[in-house]
Amino acid sequence: MVWAYLLFAFAAGAVLPFQAGANAELADWLNSPARAAFVSFLTGTLPLAVAAALVFKPLPSLGPARRGAVVGMGRGALGAFYVAASIVSAPKLGAATLIGLVVAWSGARLAPRRPLRLGFEPKHVTAGRVAGMAMTGAGVALVRIF
Repeated sequence: MVWAYLLFAFAAGAVLPFQAGANAELADWLNSPARAAFVSFLTGTLPLAVAAALVFKPLPSLGPARRGAVVGMGRGALGAFYVAASIVSAPKLGAATLIGLVVAWSGARLAPRRPLRLGFEPKHVTAGRVAGMAMTGAGVALVRIF
């Protein structure tokens, strides 16, 4: 069953450069990265609403839902920052450099000061993981230079 998640992640990665480019073009048309991010989130709301309606799981009780809503707002703000940053950066860096940096710096969370799970199981820092981060960073540098 893991292969299905790998394919899903692969598809998401394939779409990411197109999304960044489309958002950057939208920012150019609207003369504002913030407006482009807003339109991007707004137009993404409808398919997400349909997907959420199709999930046949019971809603949580009010207490956990209230706590989740507060945490969710913070995570929504992180998502908004990510979209806005990619809109501003994509035209200047190009798709390969932008996505490479996103991947490279995503691993910077290898050793948090406080163990923030954020939906992921904690992983230990290993020589292999550090080497992978270094190679990803080197790959970004090569893409940017050439």
